[in-house]
Amino acid sequence: MTMTYPRLNRDGAEPLWMQLMRALRTKIDSGELGPDQPLPSEAELSDMFSVSRTVVREALRELVQQRLIYKVKGRGAFVSPRKTELRFIGSMSGSADDLRESGRRVTTHTIRQTLGEADEREAALLQIPLGEQVVRIRRLRRVDGQPWLLVDTALPARLVPGLERAVLENQSLYDVLRRRYGLEPAAADRWIEAVFPDREDAAVLEVSTSTPLLGIESVAWLDDNTRFEAYYALHRSDQTRFYVGIR
Repeated sequence: MTMTYPRLNRDGAEPLWMQLMRALRTKIDSGELGPDQPLPSEAELSDMFSVSRTVVREALRELVQQRLIYKVKGRGAFVSPRKTELRFIGSMSGSADDLRESGRRVTTHTIRQTLGEADEREAALLQIPLGEQVVRIRRLRRVDGQPWLLVDTALPARLVPGLERAVLENQSLYDVLRRRYGLEPAAADRWIEAVFPDREDAAVLEVSTSTPLLGIESVAWLDDNTRFEAYYALHRSDQTRFYVGIR
């Protein structure tokens, strides 16, 4: 079926390139132009709207800046995949909660679950003595079958006895901590950085070592200021963007 577009108003105050950009954006926002679907070529858009190539290029340039489309040399412009918006950066909910609320299928696989001695980083984040026993958990989260998040978590073993043997497959860690140990997170600090994965992490996330990821370090504590969890997570930046509201 041929897609119809509105006519451009040549007598209005709004520039033609902006009208064309809005017309294309409407098709993207409505889903008529879906993720990775090609846009008409510059020549086709020029003919369809009776505008110059300069007008077309300016409209496409703006859509690229808005991250609504991307260009492939020699092939043209395509609609950008939609990124899921996660709000957990500024809240105590987990990313899985955000994803399930948006109707996504979330699975979590436990890769490693061990008891060990706290290293310098873990001791500093959790404010415990170096060498104190910690439970370490390495988990991979998939969303709709795609690798999404790889997270390494450390918790003081004295607060979570037996957690190294608990069944965590497809479980929310915070739910387990609440039900089994009565631990209710009160607050957390989180730091975000752009990183490249090493070979092991890249293989797990099914990306190349040159793929930029979002690295998130977090430490959480209870009402009495006891630090009970520290983690470092690698997020697929091609799948996710984070929302932080400031009021």
